[in-house]
Amino acid sequence: MSVPSPDGQTRRRRLLTGLRPTGKLHLGNYVGTLENDVRLQSSGEYECFFLIADYHALTTYYEQSRQLGGNITETLLDFLAVGIDPEKSTIYLQSLVPEVAELFLLFTMLVSISRAQRIPTLKEQVRDLKLESASLGLLNYPVLQAADILMVKGEVVPVGKDQSSHIELTREVARRFTQLYGPVFPEAEALIGRVPTLPGTDGKPKMSKSLGNVILLSDDARTVTAQVKRMYTDPTRIHATDPGHVRGNPVFVYHDAFNDHKDEVADLKRRYRRGQVGDVEVKQKLAAALDRFLDPIRERRAYFAQRPQLLEEILLAGSERARAEARKTIEEAKEAMGMTYFLGSRGLVAAQH
Repeated sequence: MSVPSPDGQTRRRRLLTGLRPTGKLHLGNYVGTLENDVRLQSSGEYECFFLIADYHALTTYYEQSRQLGGNITETLLDFLAVGIDPEKSTIYLQSLVPEVAELFLLFTMLVSISRAQRIPTLKEQVRDLKLESASLGLLNYPVLQAADILMVKGEVVPVGKDQSSHIELTREVARRFTQLYGPVFPEAEALIGRVPTLPGTDGKPKMSKSLGNVILLSDDARTVTAQVKRMYTDPTRIHATDPGHVRGNPVFVYHDAFNDHKDEVADLKRRYRRGQVGDVEVKQKLAAALDRFLDPIRERRAYFAQRPQLLEEILLAGSERARAEARKTIEEAKEAMGMTYFLGSRGLVAAQH
């Protein structure tokens, strides 16, 4: 939606979403953020910034840093494949906007260690990645995320349900800064996707590349079929004639999320509850539905994959645009903090405003 600006003119609200370049994106990324990203971009009511967060990737993939270049390309291809349009939005690379590191440093002064440790996803990442403990970088992940969002003065942040606690910390940072120095930053709102968390194909609560339970946006039809065949269903159902549970059944969660034939989904649910359809048919129809959903994404991805020069131009232009915003934000923040200095005859002194 549009909001009034100080000069009385209306302006578009700002949206920011970032994803780490740790490999190709998957269906969980789509329902968690990308679906809302494309929808809000298309509405024309939001000024959209889409971040490829390579600094964030280092928090858990620092030993594989040399792989980031290829992963950045894969993430950019997936952004473009789902419909993020560089003519309408700003797509940029985090490390090409070094001002975010300076803003992050300023924000670390406003967040205690105990507050950072209360972020729920911290323990989950340590557990899932089998880490001995969290690095300082991983502990500060949500503070860097706050810098990403507030650097472009993001007001709306499409995220998965697991990231909502990070956005709350961003709001706290903005409030704390306002209390101490003045109103420079907005309090961002989290926008949760219509499927808050997509379960993994193995039945685990969350789809994750580190767990190997994903269907990638770039998977071909054969791979999708193989993944769907292995999907976890109702463990209490021994025979196809046994009444089955639909609620919480990952196969039906995916049908609800991606099958555009809603009458077919309703019929499958009815027959499944009555023991009149087997898992094989339910999975075959899910694989077909996923292919219908993924086909246009695959087509757009192939188009951009054949144009590496265009990919470079998109990322450089977007990063230049984002950096211009970052410079303005840093200047405003440091001015509010009284940290704008000039070199006078007596040495470095604070500028007077």
